[in-house]
Parts: sequence; C-alpha cells; structure tokens
Amino acid sequence: MFSARTIAVSLALALFSFSCIHAAETFSVKVAAQGDAKRAIPLQIDVTVPKNFAEVEVVELTTDSGDTLYGQLTKPGLGNSSPDPLARELHLVMPKSMVGPEREFAVSVLESNEGMTEFHFQDEPGKHKDLMFGDRPVLRYMYEAVDTSTEDRRKETMKVYHHLFDPTGQHLLTKGPGGLFQHHRGIFYGFNRISYEQDGTKKSADVWHCNKKESQTHEAFVREEVGPVMARQLLEIDWNGQDGKTFATELRQMTVYHVDGAQVVDFTSELTSKVDNMKVDGDPQHAGFQYRATQHVPDNTAKQTYYVRPDGKGEPGKFRNWPGNKDHIDLQFNALSFVAFDQRYTCCYLDSPENPKPARFSERDYGRFGSYFAADVPQDEPLELNYRIWLQPGELDVAEVQQLRDDFVDPPKVTVEAS
Repeated sequence: MFSARTIAVSLALALFSFSCIHAAETFSVKVAAQGDAKRAIPLQIDVTVPKNFAEVEVVELTTDSGDTLYGQLTKPGLGNSSPDPLARELHLVMPKSMVGPEREFAVSVLESNEGMTEFHFQDEPGKHKDLMFGDRPVLRYMYEAVDTSTEDRRKETMKVYHHLFDPTGQHLLTKGPGGLFQHHRGIFYGFNRISYEQDGTKKSADVWHCNKKESQTHEAFVREEVGPVMARQLLEIDWNGQDGKTFATELRQMTVYHVDGAQVVDFTSELTSKVDNMKVDGDPQHAGFQYRATQHVPDNTAKQTYYVRPDGKGEPGKFRNWPGNKDHIDLQFNALSFVAFDQRYTCCYLDSPENPKPARFSERDYGRFGSYFAADVPQDEPLELNYRIWLQPGELDVAEVQQLRDDFVDPPKVTVEAS
C-alpha cells in the first residue's frame, strides 16, 4: 500500500544475494538523474545493511568527487515491514546544490556526530510533545487526555492533532481550539459520518466535531527516532464512540525531514476496525485529512488567501469546494497560499494515488483545506493512508508544486549495491 512513498530500489537489489550483503563491510547507493528543476529532494531508500551497520544510525555519503552529505538509518516504518533483522530505511535529503545528474554515493559509518544539529523530542508530560531541531520547534503533538470537568475543557481535549511551526520556529502556523470553527485544528485526520455495529447494535460517530462525547485519545508513543536528517513519531490513537467505547485503533506516523527553509511532514496512517461493518464517510469540510492555518488568517488576512491547483493559480479570496465545483476531485495536489505574521507562506497538500478514491477536495479563505473519501473498513483490512505536507515561505507556481508532488509519489530511482 505504501509503495508510493518508498524509493523503488532497482531489480539488481531485489536479485542480490542476502548473504553477500551481510558479508560486505559497506554499501553504495546510486541516485538516478533528477532533471533540471532545482529543489531539495527527501529520499527514503529500502536497504538491507551489512552486519557492521546493525547499530548505526547516522552515516556519511560521499561521491567520487568528494561531495558529502549525511544519511540516517531507521527501522522500517509503518506499512514497510520486513522479516530481515537488518532491514532498514536510509533517509537523506538531496540539497538543491546536488540535484541534477546521476550521483553515486559510498556509504560509511560516521565516526562522530558531535556538534551536529539534530532533531529531538521535548515533552510537557500529559499536555503536548514538541519536536525540536536543535533549539528550534518544528512540530507539536497535542495529546492531553479528555477532561470532562467542564464542556469547554472537553472541547479543548476531545481529539489529538499536530501543530506546525514556521521554518524559523517563531510562530505556530496552525490553529488550536477556539477561534473560527473550534473543531478545525492543525494537521488533523478524522470523519464526521462513521457507522458501525458493536455489541449487536448499529451505531454512529463523529470524531470531527465530537459533539456527542466522541473522542480521539492518545494511547501510546509506540516508537520515536531522531537524528540530523529526519525524525519519526509513531503513535497509537483510539477512536471512541458516543458511549466511550473504542471502535477503531489508529497507528499514526509523522515523519519530518530537515529541509533548509521548509517544513516537510509525511503523514502515514493505519486505521484498524474493532467492530463490524465499519464505514467512514463525511463531507468536504469535516472529514478526511486536512490542514487548518492559524487563527491569524481569518482574523486579519483571509482576503489575501489564494490556492494553487493543477489547473492554475486561483484569485485571492476565492475558493472551491466539491460538489459545487464538480471537478474539484482526485487532485494530485492542492496548495494554500496564505499570509500570517507579515509573511506569505505556501502549504502544499500532496496526495498519493494509492489513497482511497474518489477524493473530494475542499477549500476556505480562512486557511482550512484538504480532501476526504468514503471507505469500508473491515476488521482484517486496515485503512492505510499516506500524504505529504510541504510548507515554505513565499509563493510557488503550478510547476513547482507539481514537481514536489512528483518527488513524493515517484522519486528518483535508487540502486543499492554492496561493497
């Protein structure tokens, strides 16, 4: 299901003898030519590492000409399992300066990462956990337990979500509780029309508004990995009905890449039904995977908001919604350009062709946009999703956003060879 986000390793790797790989002391990666457009490219490469790399997290990649960059080895992520104990994902970011011709890198163990700026997590126990890059906040997971002491507190804590900071770490560019439409928050995933059978009874749930005491609750930090290239947080989240009983459990993985001048977040989800005949559905404004910009936008700058779609740049203050705009469906991407704190930003919403379709898109000038779909979720077939959010200061045109989407779903081919 998640092949769209995984680098396609060449057939040579697939046919390569595992014993040969394990016996090697190092390996190399060859990245195919990336074209003429200059942009950073995050890469995730499936590799079976030599045994001497089994405990290694940070590596150095060197070309024949002496150019170097850092890579990071992690365990296989959500939806990318392998029985081999030496299976890893190699993560790297090709900087703009290196994008272009085919490049081959020799991979070696980094002797020391002392003094290197890296990601790390900083927890406010029971409240929120921040992802930091050095001393700069990047992402904030809001996971406070549901507080039923007052209705206001229940609304504040009724569901989990992520905040995103601007690339300098000075401002939150997403909205929390309160403000215009308090149920829209940050980077969020849920549905307002869910049906299922539990204990022999037909039930419904709305984990977007949570008006009838539904909730999404944080249950566990399953795994966290950090380094100089990327950070990953794997979460266990329960989806609970009006009666408080859990009807589905989600594994939600947030992968963040360090890209100079941008925030790059890959959202991966696996939703497993605990009930019979579960179906997720909704409407374009209150279902699916969506982004909600800071309250600063509706308060001050909504009329400056515009969208960049595959068919061109929209007019400021104008927006489209399905079904009023019947062709606003199954877009490869959509991009929100908004102004906050005296700076224009472009937030790119990049969809995978492997996500359920049809995907019905929605936009608002106050900075909430995304898409939703309807799907049956049998107990033995988890609902799997993968999206990328790419946010940076300034404006991007259609070709630039299309390139980011292409890099996400069809990245440069990579060949891995033992040395």
